[in-house]
Amino acid sequence: MKNTDKTDNNRITNINKVYNIEINSMDDINNINILKTILKGLGIKSAKIIEENVDLQYRYLENLQKTLNNDELFLKLVILNAIVSYQLSTTGEKWWKEFSEYPWNNILNNNNNNDNRNINNNLFKEYILFLSNSKGNKRLNNVKIKRINKITPFLKDLSISDLENYYHNMNKFRDDIAKELNTKKSSKTVVFTIKMFGYASRMVFKKFIPYPFEIEIPKDSRIEKYTKRFANNGDVITFWNNISSEVGIPPLHIDSILWSALGNSKDVKIHLKSLDNKLYNMIETLIHL
Repeated sequence: MKNTDKTDNNRITNINKVYNIEINSMDDINNINILKTILKGLGIKSAKIIEENVDLQYRYLENLQKTLNNDELFLKLVILNAIVSYQLSTTGEKWWKEFSEYPWNNILNNNNNNDNRNINNNLFKEYILFLSNSKGNKRLNNVKIKRINKITPFLKDLSISDLENYYHNMNKFRDDIAKELNTKKSSKTVVFTIKMFGYASRMVFKKFIPYPFEIEIPKDSRIEKYTKRFANNGDVITFWNNISSEVGIPPLHIDSILWSALGNSKDVKIHLKSLDNKLYNMIETLIHL
């Protein structure tokens, strides 16, 4: 029994070192192993299915793209909305629904010549107007408007070709966004912006490019709470980076698998149940670990 206890303690110590977390029992290790086994079984293919069929944010972007019929405007709007998607007054799902239902076509309708320069100028003014009057994003409004103004010169100069190049090199886009905002590459809003840009680009360029392994998981409240099921303390990003490399799924795709299912949206639950039984049961097991 003493040898068993010593072996268990050694395993716990090793896990703590590898994942930069603090676990206290073999139950935590067992749950981490179950987590890894299920994620390996899901893979990137299942992550894509979940993104496109379960994540309401993806569905709202699809609706917006069809309504706008201007891909450059669509991509830039998604980037703007993503960089201020923090400290929300509502859930992420409701916030992106509000964003997608705003009459953005006003930008095009007020530009009879379809001049991209005028569209770009109107885009940033219209977005600030939307943000200032939004229901789901009322906190730190002045700070967020400053952030929009900071990114405006960079975004304004990007062509649809530039945006496509960024889709093929999302690490570079992450670096450039972080530089323009003068923040860390791993900051939640930067990596979340890459996630939403990836969604939108998939629709525009009709091509699925997996997220890079180098881009971290967005450290939001849902993911933080879920991580605490496996560890009392420790670095959330390091934990998921290690899980990611072991299971072969980039962190942003792991986020897609978990984030929607961990919420309380009735629509998400309906979409989850529409998946095939095996996939649904795997997700259910994950969120109840």
